[in-house]
Amino acid sequence: MTNHHSTEITVWDPLIRLFHWTLVAAFCAAYFTQSEWFEEFQDRLDGEWLQTVHVWAGYTIAGLLLFRLFWGFIGPRHARFADFVHGPRTTLSYLKQVLTLRAPRHLGHNPAGGAMIAVLLLSLTTAVTAGLLLYGADNGLGPLAGLLADSHENTIHLFKEIHEFFANFTLALIAGHLIGVVWESLLHRENLARAMVTGRKRA
Repeated sequence: MTNHHSTEITVWDPLIRLFHWTLVAAFCAAYFTQSEWFEEFQDRLDGEWLQTVHVWAGYTIAGLLLFRLFWGFIGPRHARFADFVHGPRTTLSYLKQVLTLRAPRHLGHNPAGGAMIAVLLLSLTTAVTAGLLLYGADNGLGPLAGLLADSHENTIHLFKEIHEFFANFTLALIAGHLIGVVWESLLHRENLARAMVTGRKRA
């Protein structure tokens, strides 16, 4: 009888796994400390404390994004952008295969997953950048405060709209990502969420 674990290999390195789950926690902290859904909860807590959590969660996300950019070029094989970022034709072809239940299994990210990660990283980068601009323009705080002193109200409003739009867009992408993970897990009969915890997948 073959030992199941003997057929498994390490795909996700420890830093990628740490990046993934820290990003999940930081995004949740940033989103829910400012979400309109939690206004009643916010009223019961110190608004200044919530703002501090929001800001530091944003800084954490910014640091994680810089790490992921760096690791996407020098990290192990499956962490590199070259391994999972494909052109539109390859991605669309793979999506068609997914819908017809004929998609081939990939050890690393598949083309659709790779496209989702690229869009997620871009969306988060835009949200964080707009957040830093808003923090500097509206509060006179943060690394961009000196550049954005005395910003016009219209400018502040624009930064706020961009920040909120991309925060919500990122949330929608995460929902799509989760659907993709469940779909692929069922299609190829493997627990992809578990693989991002253990780092291991069947060979």
